[in-house]
Amino acid sequence: MIKRIVSLFFLLIFSSVLLFGQEIITAERYLEIVSEQFAAIRDFEGNITIRSGNVDMIGVVNYLSPSFLRIDFTRPAEQVIVFNGEMLTVFLPDIRALLTQNISQAARRGAGAQGLSLLRRNYVPSFVTGPNPEPLDGASGERVVRLRLTRRSAAEGFREIILSINPETRLIRRMEGRTIADSEVRFDFTNIRINQGIPEQRFIYDAPALANTYHNFLFRASD
Repeated sequence: MIKRIVSLFFLLIFSSVLLFGQEIITAERYLEIVSEQFAAIRDFEGNITIRSGNVDMIGVVNYLSPSFLRIDFTRPAEQVIVFNGEMLTVFLPDIRALLTQNISQAARRGAGAQGLSLLRRNYVPSFVTGPNPEPLDGASGERVVRLRLTRRSAAEGFREIILSINPETRLIRRMEGRTIADSEVRFDFTNIRINQGIPEQRFIYDAPALANTYHNFLFRASD
């Protein structure tokens, strides 16, 4: 489960969390606008809920351009995901495990500059029902514009990704990824605040001394 969550979140962090501009002509143009404007975002913070299967995780997310990320969870309490631009760290308090992953220099150089081009290159965009807002959840009063991203090749881990955009704030309210095994990972973002002057020091994490450390849990690090 943690690998699916990390994989989808990295797609999000190396893409964009905002939609700017009013020009909506095609789904492809929609993505292009997001990519062009993402460079203006220095940082953001807010609340996040992650659902994987029947499990909900709740926390506070911080992001600093080009690729600093931190999530401090309240459910499960004390769980943390941190990326400091060089190393991904995940602390799992239930089993006192500290998972780390070194990210290659090539990946670090390309991540911030590529922006939404990762999704544009690997997925085909289309509107779920069109560019007009629709309810987020059934009879919910909250309305969003939904964009479906369908993978171009079987090499992608997510068969499709659906972005739900708040048409008034132009924030990505929800991101849903469906795997080839038909399991789903969902991110909900609320109370997002951009350009708050977040310092790099916020992404320094002091792990508990008694945690068992497992290095390169996603893949073998290489340049």
